[in-house]
Amino acid sequence: MKVFTSLSSVKQHKFGKLAIALGTFDGVHIGHKKVIAKAVKLAKEHNVTAAVLTFSTHPLSVINPKKTPVVINDTATKIRAMEQLGIEVLINIPFTPELAHLTPEEFMEMLRDDLHAEYVVTGPNFTFGYKGAGTPELLKTEGPKYGFQAFIQHFIYSHNDMVSSTEVRKAIHDGDLAKANRLLGAPFSINEEVIHGKKRGRLLGFPTANLRLTEDRAMLPNGVYIVYAYVDGVCYEGVASIGTNPTFEDISRRVEVFILDFNEFIYGKIIRVDFLEKIRNEVRFSSKEALINQMNKDIRKAKAYFAQQKAQQN
Repeated sequence: MKVFTSLSSVKQHKFGKLAIALGTFDGVHIGHKKVIAKAVKLAKEHNVTAAVLTFSTHPLSVINPKKTPVVINDTATKIRAMEQLGIEVLINIPFTPELAHLTPEEFMEMLRDDLHAEYVVTGPNFTFGYKGAGTPELLKTEGPKYGFQAFIQHFIYSHNDMVSSTEVRKAIHDGDLAKANRLLGAPFSINEEVIHGKKRGRLLGFPTANLRLTEDRAMLPNGVYIVYAYVDGVCYEGVASIGTNPTFEDISRRVEVFILDFNEFIYGKIIRVDFLEKIRNEVRFSSKEALINQMNKDIRKAKAYFAQQKAQQN
């Protein structure tokens, strides 16, 4: 998959006609995946290139910064999801004031002249052009004038919940990991650099990979979780703690990942963590020994979980 971060870089390549999925796609949840899958299907049926036009910054960061939502998926997670869905060209550009002030007609001209769109697919709430004047219905009615045919993928529901990025954010914030993962169609995931910590985990017998958290990212409540950790593309089983380590009271909020059966130097590496299931809430322990005892229990629960998953697969 080719990834472009500006429209000017796309113009330098000749892809021929494109079937383009349009959207912010923050979270790439199962509703977004339906939109993208439709573009991939059209591309295969009509022998054109499957593409996504999306934004690396949320449109509200320009239109109404105070209402900018927290980010569900980082760029690496978004790229991985697009590639798995069969997208050949990902155009992941910043949302700018210039884009915000395009008229709907200018936006459709861009689809025609810069991207050579032959098919366009959107969700039902996609808007474009100045003050969101452009709608999916406008793409359908006016698209043929600009050389493309538009399709609208309607809302989908999961367990009576309308699937949306807002619902995914709420599930993550509320700690409903099962719901978040169901709406995402994949585990909630982060990709972060391993930073130096206090090295207490190593002294306690549980060396951890420390990952910094930022307030602009969606994150689960503090607690201990069963996870998969990916290091250099290799998947390992693990246990992750989100929080401030209240037993010692001297670190900022972060993720600490204990990777099972792993003992490599990975400071400075970007690792991926998939959150699978919560074990317990964050607790302040009365002693180091009590903490070690609980960590051993957490690891036993994680190992039992992974053993059960493997038994179900066989």
